[in-house]
Amino acid sequence: MSSSSVIDFNNNHELVSLLGVNDSNLRLLEDSTNVNIKVKDNYIEIDGEKKDVTVVIEIVNALLKNYRLGQSITTEEVKYAIDNFGLIGDTGKEVVFDEILLTTHRGKPIKPKSKTQRDYFKALQEDDLVFAIGPAGTGKTYLAVAMAISAYNSKLVQRIVLTRPAVEAGERLGFLPGDLQEKINPYLRPLYDALYDMMDMEKVDRLLDKGIIEIAPLAFMRGRTINDAFIIMDEAQNTTPEQMKMFVTRIGMGSRVVVTGDITQMDLPVGQRSGLIDIMNVLDEVDGINFLKFDDSDVVRHPLVQKIVRAYNEKRSNVSTIKGTKQEG
Repeated sequence: MSSSSVIDFNNNHELVSLLGVNDSNLRLLEDSTNVNIKVKDNYIEIDGEKKDVTVVIEIVNALLKNYRLGQSITTEEVKYAIDNFGLIGDTGKEVVFDEILLTTHRGKPIKPKSKTQRDYFKALQEDDLVFAIGPAGTGKTYLAVAMAISAYNSKLVQRIVLTRPAVEAGERLGFLPGDLQEKINPYLRPLYDALYDMMDMEKVDRLLDKGIIEIAPLAFMRGRTINDAFIIMDEAQNTTPEQMKMFVTRIGMGSRVVVTGDITQMDLPVGQRSGLIDIMNVLDEVDGINFLKFDDSDVVRHPLVQKIVRAYNEKRSNVSTIKGTKQEG
């Protein structure tokens, strides 16, 4: 059943922002649906099947709501909105744009941009141990750092501890030039980058100097019990099962732990089992532990990254199928 509906704008700035550069946002909406959108004086007219028109109205209203709260309507935001209303992706018709976890020192709101990210937010708020597993660019580490800062600002924790395996699972750093700090800094740089993106650099440096924020290689976790802290381990796919067990047993009272990793990008020696894969099998039925799995539809970097991840996944799938066929023969 065909339908037509109109959306009015409070002012011309709203309309221009929705349209995008050279009407790119409008074209994206039309290309992703079966609707036709006409721009009038200070409103748009949407024509198409009733169900499609209804969804586009919901998307536009969600984008406008965020715009009126101070957020720009970028092409990326429009695409995320479309994905999460089930027009391109398959993530359901649920609005995920309203919950703001943190506002950076530059005024940028940090909030979920996919259904999985929203579920991740909820898990980070409710569960003491969360595993986020999926490809690069899905916001696993970035959102965990945002939640850690939010928890610290809200006085839910007293410290933030960020760690990752340095170089490789064995953490052999001796061949690198410089002192220990100079050796490990390149491998911890992504964690610094996430912090500096969300907090003023001087404040981050002050908290680092005071030990309130600690960034260290995984080997530094051994033998410790960490209380009242938000603890994040990044690149967990490069741990051994022994290292992973050591890390998750560091949890002290009042602490919350997040483990992130991508099991498709392991740097372990051939034949070495990943601690992340191992623990997925060991703890999958333990209460109080949440495993969140991201896929290429959750990628929130440049749109090309999502296509690249999807292409790699398809290639691997085809290779596995060919190998399986040969083995059967």
